[in-house]
Amino acid sequence: MPKISVEIPQELLDDLDAHVGDDGKFVNRSDAIRSSIRKNLDILDEIDDRHDRLEPDE
Repeated sequence: MPKISVEIPQELLDDLDAHVGDDGKFVNRSDAIRSSIRKNLDILDEIDDRHDRLEPDE
């Protein structure tokens, strides 16, 4: 799996960390970020679909 580097504000990182760990929803930061990206892309696809901007699957 490729690795990337991003800069995020400390406040956002603190919010993310609140959801990571034994008591959180995610095992680690990478898992949380991947899940967030997937969710955001799904939302964008739904918006594009409503505006007929998606190409049909072949």
